[in-house]
Amino acid sequence: MTQYKFHPLYLTLTFLLIVFGIFFASSSTDVLAQQPTETPAAVTGLFITVVTDEPQINVRLGPSSTVFPVVGVLLTGSTAPALGRSQGGDWIQIEFPAAPGGKGWVYSPLVQVSPVGGTLIVVDSPPTPVPPATSTIDPTLAAQFVVHPTNTRLPTYTPAPTLVKIDFDQSASLQYSIPWATIIISLAVLGLVGFLLSLIIRR
Repeated sequence: MTQYKFHPLYLTLTFLLIVFGIFFASSSTDVLAQQPTETPAAVTGLFITVVTDEPQINVRLGPSSTVFPVVGVLLTGSTAPALGRSQGGDWIQIEFPAAPGGKGWVYSPLVQVSPVGGTLIVVDSPPTPVPPATSTIDPTLAAQFVVHPTNTRLPTYTPAPTLVKIDFDQSASLQYSIPWATIIISLAVLGLVGFLLSLIIRR
């Protein structure tokens, strides 16, 4: 039976070749992901020119001055590419980079579409923005703080009766008046006489 002898150097070289082969094979098979593509905006070949007497006009988020907010302004004489119009033709959609999505709406009587005679397609308006939530008051809780006035009659003011002024005749009172000193001395004398009589009676 024949015996094969493997030299350690050959074994090492063979092992390194296998490792390098696996490494290069894995690095050469990179997976390429599909890159996202941008859809270019529709080009109609039409544009608008601001022709109002005012210095500027508002660019809104949608075709309504009461529902949609202002996203920018266009100065009088400026132009912008036109993309479409609203259902009734009162508003025109334009390219406006400052607006969300790069599109805004202007009021058609304030602008002029060029070239004259061009037709704009009808485009859908953006969804109506949701108004901010308003705080509501519980009617049951509010009813507890409602104060109803009572029908009780308020007390009325009754004026005091008029006092009659009485005039005294000072000359008459002075004529018949007895001095207080005389009364006090008389009472003291009477008390002393009574005391002496009581002592005499005891004896």
